[in-house]
Amino acid sequence: MSPIDAKMSEKALPRATWRRDLALALIATLVVLAINAATGFRGLFDAGGDNDSLLQLVQVRDLLAGQGWFDLHQYRMGLEGGFVMHWSRLLDAPEALAILAASAVTGNVPFAEQVVQVLWPALLFWLTLFFTARAARSFGGESALLPAVVIGAAAYHFIGIYSPGSLDHHNIQLMLTMASLSLLLDAPNRPWLALPAGICAALTIAIGLESAPYAGMLGVLVAVLLLFDGARERLVARNFGIGFAGVSAFAFFATVPMSAWGQAQCDTFSVVHFVVAALGGTGLAAIAAIGAASGTRKRRLVSLGLLAAGLGAVVIVLFPQCLAAPYADLDPRLKDLLISHINETQSLFTLLANNPARVPARYATPLVAMVLMALRLFRGGWRRQDGIVGTLLGVAFLVSAWEIRGSTFSIAFAVIPLSAWIAQWRERAQASSSLGVGLRLAAVWLLSVNAAWTGAAAAASLAFETKTTAVADWDADKVCQKKASFASLAGMPGTTLLAISNLGSSILAYTGHRVLAGTYHRNTAGNLVTLDAFLGSADDARRIVAAHHVGLVVICSGSPETELLVRTAPQGFLAGMLRGTIPDWLEPVAETKGNPIELYRVRQAG
Repeated sequence: MSPIDAKMSEKALPRATWRRDLALALIATLVVLAINAATGFRGLFDAGGDNDSLLQLVQVRDLLAGQGWFDLHQYRMGLEGGFVMHWSRLLDAPEALAILAASAVTGNVPFAEQVVQVLWPALLFWLTLFFTARAARSFGGESALLPAVVIGAAAYHFIGIYSPGSLDHHNIQLMLTMASLSLLLDAPNRPWLALPAGICAALTIAIGLESAPYAGMLGVLVAVLLLFDGARERLVARNFGIGFAGVSAFAFFATVPMSAWGQAQCDTFSVVHFVVAALGGTGLAAIAAIGAASGTRKRRLVSLGLLAAGLGAVVIVLFPQCLAAPYADLDPRLKDLLISHINETQSLFTLLANNPARVPARYATPLVAMVLMALRLFRGGWRRQDGIVGTLLGVAFLVSAWEIRGSTFSIAFAVIPLSAWIAQWRERAQASSSLGVGLRLAAVWLLSVNAAWTGAAAAASLAFETKTTAVADWDADKVCQKKASFASLAGMPGTTLLAISNLGSSILAYTGHRVLAGTYHRNTAGNLVTLDAFLGSADDARRIVAAHHVGLVVICSGSPETELLVRTAPQGFLAGMLRGTIPDWLEPVAETKGNPIELYRVRQAG
């Protein structure tokens, strides 16, 4: 082969591997899509507690109906006038465009919504699995590719964020984070990849702050790599910083109205995050580009130290309120009766105390992966890839110990070292015909598949069934949130409903009514009024119903939230309703007989 042919072959190889990785990820995605089709795309008709996806669909509908781009009010939830949601239009836009395109083809908007509810999470599943495969290839070589696709597909299927109907921000945030990670792993050989890595990291923060620990840590890792290997990492750091700062500026000006430019909002992308991201990204790019700041390790240390100190000073001086705990200012009643019972906000310690059977499904494979990374560190030969993947895995595991939502990321990061582990044992099995090696390979596969731990946890949960009722898991509410349960309600004239918070998103998505409560921390007033009504006396409830023009009271006795409120106030209005004590100002709606959703119409005075 001539030198020219050799160079062309080297350039063609990356393109060939990208095509192969895309194809393998697509095959796995089609398999999962077929499984979902075989079950009738159940998520379209039974959200199974996925309130965020239901409300996301409502937000998109509102945008398509003409609500302003910068107007993030949810007018149909809360007290009169609604409240401002903390989500981003950056996710609303592509989903709205997809619905418009599908409706133009089908001529049927409801059917177009269903098409998007199936294809959007499937697309994100494909891309997430593709970037996972790319990261595994960079970490463990060619032999890690197939294990990554297999155990990655199993993990992403069983964590549920890619199920049909999943329109909320969790899946796209994971996809963007995995994209940024995989691009950074390959960046030393092709520094231009750091530019889209920075773009993806900034986008995932702009869409939702749950991914900020991982995007922020990627930036820190880029800075640390620059510090210790300036010659190799200078272009990587420069390009990452430019992409991160540039897209942060775009996201700020594209999604924040001019009237709110000076408002520091800690729970959504605002001036706080824009300033930190813009200064951090620009500073990192400048340090990498200016020889006087990065010529020696000592200079890089001083420059990066000054940048970190400057960012810390900006936050402490200008935005100290954002250093507090996320729900520090929330009413204690909402913490105790709302936030602490939402599945994704519970901690590892809460699960261990109240529902230990659920722990393996969320924490087993990340823990196994962390043990593998620790063994690799102690044995020496620690590489750049190990530092990046190991750090992200450790950060995600710590976040998941605080709030279970972090386990979505730790499970994903764990796929990378686990796939390399499987690849090593596959090579040993190919080199040896020993039965013992084959059995060890089978055990390694089993330990690495998250679904195996999920199944074991599901079986073990039966032993803890009575104990878990002490702490309601609202995401396990399979009784009250089926679309069919709201058919009667959907046919009634629009009014304001008094219902538990866990029914709020379903009511908005499946009917034309408005509701006082919903599982969102910004809807403080509406949630407190609902608690006052259900936990107080029947007379208290009547005054609240009259003051807020409530036309229907909605009850679902099978809901964990309902059971919690009844235990909290056994003599309250809701508890009395469940005992059959119906006040004279309410009348049952006969057509809902046999439905888990019970409706009571408010009698008009006089």
